[in-house]
Amino acid sequence: MKRIVSKFLIYLEVEKNYSKYTILNYERDINDFISFLNKELVDNLNDVDYKLLRFYLNEMFNKKYSSKTVSRNLSSLRTFFKYLTKEHFIKTNPMVLISNPKEEKKLPTYLNYRELDKILEVPDQTSVIGLRDACILEILYSTGIRVGELVNIKLGDIDFIQKRIKILGKGNKERYVLFGKRGYEVLNKYLDKARPNLMKEKTEYLFLNKRGTGVSVRTVEMIIDEIVRKSSIKFNVSPHTLRHTFATHMLDNGADLNSVSELLGHSNLNTTAIYTHVSNERLKQVYLNCHPRAKK
Repeated sequence: MKRIVSKFLIYLEVEKNYSKYTILNYERDINDFISFLNKELVDNLNDVDYKLLRFYLNEMFNKKYSSKTVSRNLSSLRTFFKYLTKEHFIKTNPMVLISNPKEEKKLPTYLNYRELDKILEVPDQTSVIGLRDACILEILYSTGIRVGELVNIKLGDIDFIQKRIKILGKGNKERYVLFGKRGYEVLNKYLDKARPNLMKEKTEYLFLNKRGTGVSVRTVEMIIDEIVRKSSIKFNVSPHTLRHTFATHMLDNGADLNSVSELLGHSNLNTTAIYTHVSNERLKQVYLNCHPRAKK
C-alpha cells in the first residue's frame, strides 16, 4: 500500500499541481485510513467496500471529529479511490456510495477593531523579532491571505509602487492582493531594520526565522499564539482568524462581495457569502442594543 500511496502523492504534485501544504493534508488523511485498514487486518484495497467505509465514518464521529474534518477526510479518500480506479489498482470505486455529512453552519470567528488593536500593539517593534512579528500580523490583516500563502511570499512578489503582492494560491492560481499605508510603512521598516539581521545567507523569502531561513506555517501559528497570550484576548486566535477579520471588516465598510472574493482567492462566491452572515449578525446586535423599541 505504501508504494500506491507514494504514487498517488506524486500524481497530486505532478498532474494535479497541488501545493505542498495540500499534499501534506492528503497524505495525513490517507495514512489515517491506511492505519484503520491495518487495524481491521485489511491488506488489499480491493477489499474496501461500502460497509467498511461506513465503519470508518462512524469511527471518525466516535472520535468527536467535526463534520468539516470528516468531510475533508472523505474528500481526500474520494480523490484517492478515483485515482485507484483510473489507474486500475482496484476494480470498483466504493466511495461513490458515500456522502459527506451535513456540515454545521458555524459563523467564522473574527476580531472587532478594539481586539485587533490589542493584538497589533503587542509586538515590540524596537526589536528584530518584534518588528518581524508586527509585519506578519499587518500583512495577514491587510491582505487577508492564507498563512500558507504568507510563508511563500518572496521579495520579487512585492510591488511597492502599486502597493500589491503577487500570491500563489490554491491550485497554483496567481492573484494580486493589496496593502495600504500602514502595511507599506511596517513592511519597509521590517525590510530595512529587521530582515537584514535575520538573514544568514541569500534567500528570496520575505519572512525569516532566527536561523535565517523562511518561516513555516507552524512558526507563524506559534508566533500568533504567543502574541494572543500576551494580550488580554480570551479566545483562540489563529492566522485564519485574521483572514476572517479582513473579510468581515471589508464588508462592514462597504466592499462588494465579488471584490472581497477575488482578494481572498475564493473560486466560489458562496464561500465568501458566509461573511455577509457575520455582518448581518453584527447589524442585528447593533439594532437590538440601540433601537429604543427593540428592547421592549
